[in-house]
Amino acid sequence: MPTCRRKRVVLTEPSTALLHAARSDPTREVFYLKETGEIFETYEAYAARMSFYRLKQFQCEVTGKSGLDYFQAVDSEKQEARTMHHRFSEPLKPAVLKAVQWQVMGRLDHLVEAVYERFKDRYFKGERVVVDLSGTKYYAVVERVYPPKYSSDMGARDAHKESSSSSTSTLEDDVPHIIGGDLKIPTKDALAQDSPNLYFYWVHILELEKDKSHEKKQATPKNADKDGKVGSLMEVQCGMMSRDRLSFSKSILRRFIRDCVDREAAVASPWTVKPAIAKRYGLESIMPEETRKGVESIKKGEIDKRKKVWEDKEGPPTKKQKKMTPAQEERAEKREREAREKLEKQKHAKEEAERLAAEKKKKKPVRYPTEDLDVRLAEKDKKAGMKVQRPLASRDVPFNDTPGTFEAFLLGWNFLVVYGQPLHLSSFTLDEFEHAIRHSAADPPCALLAEVHSTLIYNLRTVPFQRHSALVSLMRVHDELVKQQDDSEDIFLGIPFEELTAAMADVGNNWERVPLRHTEGREGWEDALVGCLKDHATVTNFPRLREVLTRLLFAPEPSAESPSSSSSRVSTPISSSLVQRSIPAERYYALPPQDKIAILSFMCNMAISSKSIHAHMESCEEQLTALRKEKIDVNRMKKQYIEEMSALKEESKEDPAAVKNGIDQDVVMADLSDLSDASEGGSETPWTSNGKKNSARQKELRLKAATTAHAKQREAARAKQASIKQALSDHRRLDEEVNKLERRLEGIEREFRKLLGSVRVKPLGRDRFYNRIWWFDGMGSASLVGSGGVAQYGTGRLFIQGPSEFDMDLLEQRKNEDIDGRRREEEGESGVLGSSEWAVYSDLEELDEFVAWLNTKGHREVALKTALTRWWTHITAGIRRRIADLNVNARLPEARRSARTKSGYDITREPYMTWTNRRAVASS
Repeated sequence: MPTCRRKRVVLTEPSTALLHAARSDPTREVFYLKETGEIFETYEAYAARMSFYRLKQFQCEVTGKSGLDYFQAVDSEKQEARTMHHRFSEPLKPAVLKAVQWQVMGRLDHLVEAVYERFKDRYFKGERVVVDLSGTKYYAVVERVYPPKYSSDMGARDAHKESSSSSTSTLEDDVPHIIGGDLKIPTKDALAQDSPNLYFYWVHILELEKDKSHEKKQATPKNADKDGKVGSLMEVQCGMMSRDRLSFSKSILRRFIRDCVDREAAVASPWTVKPAIAKRYGLESIMPEETRKGVESIKKGEIDKRKKVWEDKEGPPTKKQKKMTPAQEERAEKREREAREKLEKQKHAKEEAERLAAEKKKKKPVRYPTEDLDVRLAEKDKKAGMKVQRPLASRDVPFNDTPGTFEAFLLGWNFLVVYGQPLHLSSFTLDEFEHAIRHSAADPPCALLAEVHSTLIYNLRTVPFQRHSALVSLMRVHDELVKQQDDSEDIFLGIPFEELTAAMADVGNNWERVPLRHTEGREGWEDALVGCLKDHATVTNFPRLREVLTRLLFAPEPSAESPSSSSSRVSTPISSSLVQRSIPAERYYALPPQDKIAILSFMCNMAISSKSIHAHMESCEEQLTALRKEKIDVNRMKKQYIEEMSALKEESKEDPAAVKNGIDQDVVMADLSDLSDASEGGSETPWTSNGKKNSARQKELRLKAATTAHAKQREAARAKQASIKQALSDHRRLDEEVNKLERRLEGIEREFRKLLGSVRVKPLGRDRFYNRIWWFDGMGSASLVGSGGVAQYGTGRLFIQGPSEFDMDLLEQRKNEDIDGRRREEEGESGVLGSSEWAVYSDLEELDEFVAWLNTKGHREVALKTALTRWWTHITAGIRRRIADLNVNARLPEARRSARTKSGYDITREPYMTWTNRRAVASS
């Protein structure tokens, strides 16, 4: 049974009212917890119990492993129990359980020790043992057990060697180890009456024991299996036998006993085998009268012993004391007074120690980073210029009018860009995708929409589908509506159900075989789209199915549309009725943006299960592994180069002392040269003596030695200078190599982001209130840097999403704090985001203020700021590039006045209309 805080978990019993209801109202609905068999009357009680079971605070009672929930602990105990019961010797189980039944021992360890000592040299019929024969060990099975009465009669043992009905029955009457296995009999008496050394065993030799890796020195002799022992029947004693440690040891014995026995919490309660196990092994479940009396006697003695200790310690004297003399009374009072004073001193010392510990705990500094919500700005932080309120993020995100539409729009764009390579689709920006969705003119058509839908249609041809799934789903809904409305006609947007089904039958029947060629502008993709929806969509996976199909197949009255419908940018009002049949090629551009986004979102969700997408994801995983290895190698090489550069830098440093000595030597040489000239000029005078000639000779010799030394020093200086130059050259070369490796590391980081974005998209981080920060650029087929190092972007913005429902629960758990008030204070009244709300930072100043608002003393915000710093160059470059593109596009209408058309301006020059798919397959 799993434990929680060292206490066994007790299952909840049904209430009395629930038990009464089971008899009076058997059909009453209740909440049933299948894993534990518990029954609850209300959902709140069921949810509370399930939440308790899901907490990571339970411990496996068998292995001691903690940090598990209840169900993991139960599974761990079951797995360990299965392993233990499989390993433990089956013939030994009944004897051990019979020995521990009704035993009174305080600790399980003492019981295990006693059982181990009794049974370590006692074996039973059918046990698998290891027999040591002259140093060679064999696996064997015990065939017969001969009790001590056969120990001195070899002939009687040999008579039973041949299996016969009479001999077998005789041996079965002699149950072995009855006295030795009885723990009630003292060990000394058990050994004297039933010694294990007097037992003889006939064992059947099976095979040689396999060599173990840690016993290489005890290798089996080559001729060990040629002595005729394998397969034979031998007589052995306990000294030659042993059990495998995996099947019998104190550890596994302890686990076996703990799993099979139980004990009440009362003092001196006996260990009892669980009823189901006792029944299986034929043990008595009802305590015999004699045993019960013995147990009660032990329990009474233990209780009396504890009672006596308690009364001697604090209770009043139980016997009448003799009258004390005045001196004795004075000494007794003095002892009591000293004892009281001692207790008072101890009490004061304890209180003082607790007070000091509390003060020390209060003064203990907080280690940062810590939980973000525990960090509050101090006055000195505010004076230092730290932002108190987060800069207000714009709620102006595309299609934010209806809940969930922007998320679906963002999901579709991210899918198409990330998986552009397997979809054969060039990347495009979020702004271009938004304008393409808003495009409502059938002439000229939007190439971006045609390419996106065509590539998804090609992909969905490889996904298994059910013919006419949309029609079957709509018919089921229609039948239910007819039953509820008393056979009234089902009409939606003015179109009856029968007319819609008739129109569906004429469109998109061969969508999986229609060639949507890129060179022909993907002509016919609208009809193929309807056919794809007919075979893939149902009301369950596409709730707007009927509305979308009705708008694609039917049109309103001609007067309801403007005369210039071919170039109109106004879609059909949602509330208008449709009266006449049309074709999807004319009606798709009149769909509301919500319907277009719903179609793309559905197709992306279906395409994710295609083989090409899965193959691409597996390829990305392999490339990620290769990039990780390459990054390790590059970092190792960079570290090696830096160490070599440090060594070269030390070598290239000039020795100031050597330079100084060289200058002094030049001065000495100059002086010696002057002396030499003077001595040569003076030697021609007639009054020069022999002593002066000797002195000049010595000076000349000294000058020659100095010249030789100076030449050697100059040569050494030249060699030193050459060495320094070589070291500097090598240092420059290594510096260039390090720069190359750093550029490669930057490239690896960008490639890693692209590949990881194809597998899973994760936010940059979360702020203190669990708002998620998203940056979608540079993932999948998109790139952060174009040719020539030009910055590229996908969104060019930083998005903020409100906390998830799970994070909101975490915020609500801080009941002692006014989290809502703090959010209004630090995020602004209009800056608080719900779980499905989005906001965006699209300006560099706002982004700088947001980064300044982050507090690095919190876990989440320090990680978020680290991620933003890591990609800051690319984030800001993308924002600048997007702002520049928006400014250019804003000036285009003024520059196009010469190219004005009847509709007002040349729409074909819009950026989203000039996009081309460079990855389109020519064969398509």
